[in-house]
Amino acid sequence: MFHVKPSRPVFHVKHRHRGRFRQRIETCRRRCMGEDGPVTSAPLRPEGPTPTPRLIATDLDGTLLRDDKSVSLRTVAALAAAEEAGIEVFFVTGRPARWMDVVSDHVHGHGLAICANGAAVVDLHAGRSFVEVRALPRATALTVVQTLRAVAPGTSFAVEMTTGINYEPLYPPFFQDPGANVATAEKLLDGEADETAAPVLKLLAHHPELAPDEFLELARTAAGGHASITRSSPTALLEISGLGVSKASTLELCCAERGISPSEVVAFGDMPNDVEMLRWAGTSYAMGNAHPDVIAAASGQTVANNEDGVAVVIERILADLATQRG
Repeated sequence: MFHVKPSRPVFHVKHRHRGRFRQRIETCRRRCMGEDGPVTSAPLRPEGPTPTPRLIATDLDGTLLRDDKSVSLRTVAALAAAEEAGIEVFFVTGRPARWMDVVSDHVHGHGLAICANGAAVVDLHAGRSFVEVRALPRATALTVVQTLRAVAPGTSFAVEMTTGINYEPLYPPFFQDPGANVATAEKLLDGEADETAAPVLKLLAHHPELAPDEFLELARTAAGGHASITRSSPTALLEISGLGVSKASTLELCCAERGISPSEVVAFGDMPNDVEMLRWAGTSYAMGNAHPDVIAAASGQTVANNEDGVAVVIERILADLATQRG
């Protein structure tokens, strides 16, 4: 059975921050009601009233976060206002738990986030502790490594575990981790029979020459029967999870625990690892900067992440809700 902590749709803000958050909520409401002028110069799609959701699920990089990895004040206010209106917010990201500090202060109520493309549910209110892990079996990861080495020579690998990341000598130094082990993927994945070995959340595969979408298609054709393969990087960097593990499938489990149906979910994303989630949600928005596959999968489109596209839609949802409540 999938276990997550029960929903607590209560707005919690530390006392010293309460006045500041209330001010931001009021700013958001003024935007919702048009008191600060138009929220965006670009139209949203689809037209018409936005359904009132019970849960908002949003990706982070390229979606909620601006390109400088910040959360704008407008977005902070919109998230807080949504929570106060009784709408739960879930951050659903490819990031590992250790990279969630950027949004930890903006998770209210339940405190949960879906990380590593659905491989982990993390409690950000409890020091990023793992609530649920959907691990990639080491034997499966080794099969994928062997397959990709055969069809795409030159591929290098990293292994993301609950304890951190380890990588091969030729793996690009995207984010150096001084505590990482450096060895071949075969050695890093050794230990299937060791019950004390840390669970593998995802396997990362990088190719120095192939185009990103070309590498993704090649990998899915060759190894898609063994694992879930996607990408979120602008480079040829693939993210490989256990078969059936995705943002969508873990979000579905979290929603089922709360009695929330897909029709009551609004989702946001920008890259191929968001496609399944956007298709699953009853209402979904591709960012203005989104990959073409994401735009095709979503039911709507908002403005780019640097224009606070998530906040734009949340403001519209809350404006519609205020109108309905009269």
